[in-house]
Amino acid sequence: MKKYVMGDRVVLPPYGVGVVCGISEKRVANRTFAYYQVEFPNSTSKAYVPVDAPMGVGLRPALTHKEMPALLNQLRSGRVALPRQWAARHRKVTEILVSGDPFQIAALASEMRRWNIERGLPDLDRQAYRRALKLLSAEIREITDGGADDIRALLDSAWGEEPN
Repeated sequence: MKKYVMGDRVVLPPYGVGVVCGISEKRVANRTFAYYQVEFPNSTSKAYVPVDAPMGVGLRPALTHKEMPALLNQLRSGRVALPRQWAARHRKVTEILVSGDPFQIAALASEMRRWNIERGLPDLDRQAYRRALKLLSAEIREITDGGADDIRALLDSAWGEEPN
């Protein structure tokens, strides 16, 4: 189990990228439990994540520069077996988005982009595609300190497209 320290960059779905600002103790049912206090930049949101079970709520280390090539590879050529039937596809897509796993989300974005090019996406799939790109962009932004245009150019280059 990963132990986090003050200053670690982490991701907590659905909040996004945050920073561990310390550990606090809280009493619950006559027992004292330790919690990571996670704060989210540009927001007043805070989350308290159990130190004993951070994975139970999906807390994970944020992406690093070293992981970017693998992430861009998933964007370029990742595959996800999506069901043709809408309800089953919606469940699968939601499961991937909620997981917060950037590599699965990148593979999903790659697959949905392919679907969009081949036959167009229905409205709810298009919304899920935009959500996947938004989640990836937020995490990439924290690594690169780039603006929206820089990140869009990075995504376009991963797909072999000229930036707009």
